[in-house]
Amino acid sequence: MPSLATPGPVPIPRTRRKLAVFATLTVVALAAGLPGWTIAALALTSLAIPLAVALAGGGALLRELLRPRLGGTELGPRLGGAGGTTASGRGRP
Repeated sequence: MPSLATPGPVPIPRTRRKLAVFATLTVVALAAGLPGWTIAALALTSLAIPLAVALAGGGALLRELLRPRLGGTELGPRLGGAGGTTASGRGRP
C-alpha cells in the first residue's frame, strides 16, 4: 500500500500576504458597491484565515501571523548560539 506524504505547514509570510489580499479585496468590494454576498464571502474568508492558523498552530502562530517582527527574518527565533540581539535590542559583539 503506497504511503501518502503529508504536506508541511504553509509558511506564515505567505499566509500573511493572503490575509492582506483578502482584507484589501473586502474593502475594495465594499467601496465599489459589489453585491452583499461577494462582500460577505470575502469578509468570511478574511476571518477564516486567522481561525485556521490558530487551530493549526495555536496562539503563538496566530500572534506571529497578526504581529510580524519588524526588521527581522521570518525564520523564527534563534535558540542559543552566537549572534542575535540582546534584551536591549543591540547586537552582540
